[in-house]
Amino acid sequence: MFSKTMFTIIVCGLATWLSRVLPFVLLKYWRLPAKIAEFLAFVPIVIMTTLWFSNLFTPHVGQLPTLNTNYLIASLPTVLAAMLSKNLLVLVMVGVVSLAFLRWL
Repeated sequence: MFSKTMFTIIVCGLATWLSRVLPFVLLKYWRLPAKIAEFLAFVPIVIMTTLWFSNLFTPHVGQLPTLNTNYLIASLPTVLAAMLSKNLLVLVMVGVVSLAFLRWL
């Protein structure tokens, strides 16, 4: 017999898998309208910006957030690499190496 935990794990895994595979399967047969495709083109930019801002500021309960200077300094070469290369892999690599170097210092 399956326990409730095992059932939950299987259902969550199936839901995760379907949410990642189903859009590719559906878009293989249907074409999105131009307005929706244009809107969705901004999603990676929004996700990267959200990740950047959430790490750039450290929240404190009842106070204003503080600026994380290591992340700010590591952001400078990362933004420069993003403007020059426009390649997400280069952007991530420069960001990781910059932050690792700052933590090593």
